[in-house]
Amino acid sequence: MNKRMAAEFFGTLWLVLGGCGSAVLAATFPGVGIGLHGVSLAFGLTVLTMAYAIGPISGCHLNPAVTLGLAVGGRFSFKDVPGYWLAQVLGAVAASALLYVIATGNGSAIGGFASNGFGDHSPGKYGLGAAFLTEVVMTFFFLMVILGSTAKKAAPGFAPIAIGLCLTLIHLISIPVTNTSVNPARSTGPALFVGGWALSQLWLFWVAPLIGAALAGTLFPKLEE
Repeated sequence: MNKRMAAEFFGTLWLVLGGCGSAVLAATFPGVGIGLHGVSLAFGLTVLTMAYAIGPISGCHLNPAVTLGLAVGGRFSFKDVPGYWLAQVLGAVAASALLYVIATGNGSAIGGFASNGFGDHSPGKYGLGAAFLTEVVMTFFFLMVILGSTAKKAAPGFAPIAIGLCLTLIHLISIPVTNTSVNPARSTGPALFVGGWALSQLWLFWVAPLIGAALAGTLFPKLEE
């Protein structure tokens, strides 16, 4: 279990550093900013690369919602959920700490620091209801793709590609709404450094993704029957 938790720690660190780092450092860089499309691709690439790197060790969850969805779907032991969640959150916090040091290295303030939010803190000013629905639905389909692409009948070796592209698509859809979470650990790391509004809205980015993941974990096994 220690090796699996270590893999989840470093994998989640890479996801947050790569995904949120692209949003904080490169999205709006003058002249060459990568924008929404680049940030979306960055998040997808972090999962794709780590799936090949640590998938054989821990399964490469990198996300408390993924861990819960796999447990509900009968693919993961519930007794191991707390350990995975701890490793994932710690990895996200470590990545956010590294990103904070880098982002402030030129004297800049961190601003929103890629935090997730709704209302005034949504990129498109979307309200609570739209944000909650978006996070539930996006996480639901993320888990459906994960469960399907890793099923015994699925073509071997291609799951990381499908999962990485799915996460890219999810970001293309939902960055304007919530800045895209679908991952409570990813939301927690930046929120701890922003404080204030980010922490007060963090509950949504735990509750909604976990609901979406649990729904997918419940439904998908019925489709396989």
